[in-house]
Amino acid sequence: MPAPIGVAELSAFAVYLVLLALISLAAWRQTRSLDDYALGGRRLGPTVAALSAGASDMSGWLLLGLPGAVYLAGLSEAWIVVGLVIGAYLNWTLVAPRLRTMTRGKLGARTLPQLFAQRFPARSRLLAAVATAMVLVFFSLYTAAGFVAGAKLFEATLAIDYHSALLIGAAVIMAYTAAGGFLAVSWTDVLQGLLMMAALVCVPLLVGADLDAQTGQLTDQLDTHLLLLDGMGALGITSLLAWGLGYCGQPHILARFMAMSEQASMSRARAIGMSWMITSCAGALAVGLAGFAYAQLHGGPTDAEVIFIHLTQAMLSPWLAGFVLAAILAAVMSTIDSQLLVASTALTDDVIRPFRPATSDRTLMQLSRAAVVLVAGLGVWIAANPERGVLDLVSSAWAGLGATFGPALLATLYLRQANSTAIIAGMLVGGGAVIIWPLATGPWFEVYELLPAFVASCATIVLVSRFGNTEACAVAAFDRLSAARPSTSSSRSG
Repeated sequence: MPAPIGVAELSAFAVYLVLLALISLAAWRQTRSLDDYALGGRRLGPTVAALSAGASDMSGWLLLGLPGAVYLAGLSEAWIVVGLVIGAYLNWTLVAPRLRTMTRGKLGARTLPQLFAQRFPARSRLLAAVATAMVLVFFSLYTAAGFVAGAKLFEATLAIDYHSALLIGAAVIMAYTAAGGFLAVSWTDVLQGLLMMAALVCVPLLVGADLDAQTGQLTDQLDTHLLLLDGMGALGITSLLAWGLGYCGQPHILARFMAMSEQASMSRARAIGMSWMITSCAGALAVGLAGFAYAQLHGGPTDAEVIFIHLTQAMLSPWLAGFVLAAILAAVMSTIDSQLLVASTALTDDVIRPFRPATSDRTLMQLSRAAVVLVAGLGVWIAANPERGVLDLVSSAWAGLGATFGPALLATLYLRQANSTAIIAGMLVGGGAVIIWPLATGPWFEVYELLPAFVASCATIVLVSRFGNTEACAVAAFDRLSAARPSTSSSRSG
């Protein structure tokens, strides 16, 4: 296991946490309404939107799960990155502009359940309830993955037990998410995203330089580890590529598109976001390979998911190691805070407000902050089992959100004849298939559950829309939302 950190590393950690506190305080002062709390007043610029979307997307999986998988299995795990890059590009190109357009205006939706309710008014309450329930189920798994990653970091570096580490990490994240809302989350994501990318680029370069004189001893081992197809059949490659399908169903990423201030800046945001993603993912793959090479000569950790921590403490000075370890904490926090915010907003905006329409924005903000604690509590409960791996939890949550909301959102944005029954059925089929698929046995059931669940949800929506009753109010809502003029905020953040 990695060694406990010293005073210098703790000091670097402290500097990072102070920066987070200052950012949260600044965001808290600018959060005056529920729209500010949920979407930052819809005034994100392209840089903040792109880096925030990337940081909230990748999470501890990028610094712990992916390097650990490459450390164990080799570069064949890179297929997952290929799928994700393609999926992210299509998400920025096909989903982001239209989603922003359809969620603007006087009744602009702040959440996916709200958008579904506005697009299909005939069953707006039922749609919002089903969508919110799915958000809570799968975000509980997703936040649990982040809490596991954070607990592993604290356990490995602070020499404290897993459950104490879990509670410390959860308390820090809940505090600044509840205080500052969307602006705090987005602004801290910029800092965290840059810190993550710098760490992923620098650490493998330093390991490579250290091992340069010894590479002759590693040729045989690395030859096998560098094979893209080593041990991978068509089914395995398809499963990894299928991860890209999940992007259009991740509410915490889609919220960044809804919060952008200008439609014209989408292309710039996409370029920034894709550049960050490709650089960071390449760095994560390099960390896994560098960790494997280093372990051949010096030994490695028993838990593959802490290989990045192991390399950091072995290769860097205490001060630099402290900031890199802070980058791992940043990766964990940047996703959990976004998920907690989306889930809490869905609870208050889509469950409480429809039944208590007279509730003030101030009261709803307070309820949203309380909901942050509730959702985080569910995540901590799931994460209490230290045997649950980060990659396994992320895999289940990503598939659940992608199959539940991806096809439903695409139909909402592009299928004029879609009806409320089709959307509800599609969400239930997609989410249900993700839960049921892993329980089956047989070679075909080894494929990642997102792929069959996504296809089943799409087929359900198309068939029910084709043979079900056309809802005139849904068609009218499609035309009205599609024609909405995207507003431009005069005050822009990034």
